[in-house]
Amino acid sequence: MKDIDQSTEERHRAKMVNRKAVQDAEVAEKTVEKGLLIVHTGPGKGKSTAAFGLALRMLGNNRRVGIVQFIKGAWSTGEQPALATFGDRVVWHTMGEGFTWETQDIKRDIAAAERAWAKALDLMADDSIGLVILDELNIALRYDYLDLESVVASLATRRPDLHVVVTGRNAKPALIEAADLVTEMTLVKHHFKAGVKAQAGIEF
Repeated sequence: MKDIDQSTEERHRAKMVNRKAVQDAEVAEKTVEKGLLIVHTGPGKGKSTAAFGLALRMLGNNRRVGIVQFIKGAWSTGEQPALATFGDRVVWHTMGEGFTWETQDIKRDIAAAERAWAKALDLMADDSIGLVILDELNIALRYDYLDLESVVASLATRRPDLHVVVTGRNAKPALIEAADLVTEMTLVKHHFKAGVKAQAGIEF
């Protein structure tokens, strides 16, 4: 271990005492407890991955989780059987039929999105559920498969204790404005560019 002289140790201790006082005061100011509308967007990888991480955190706090996948559906993902081990504490609905370039049928895509949104409304109305994940809802909104104003209004008027996470690229400004927390995943480097294919346990 690196040798640390007494004066350095004392300066560090004094700095951390001040830091703790500032941190404690800031935390004490935060008194509101409410359900959050959280948006994970941006071109980088990790939007759905982060949402499923929140699902595990919610389950660890003994709350039920509801999941609706809007676009995905053409392949199996590792998180679904993993979360299925929690039994009825997780309610999972894969409502998509694959990406738009695969279906190539706008009427079919709109119908699938509408069915998924109806299921989302059902889950949001279930007061036994603490978190609802609307995976790739941003994609459905981007292509106007759903009415943006109606979706945002329903999210904004959900029950006060419900947390909702919306994932997908290109989140609409109206949704970002309505959200409590927005994280944009920035693409810095991606292995696809080096010819690495999608792999089990990483992409799905």
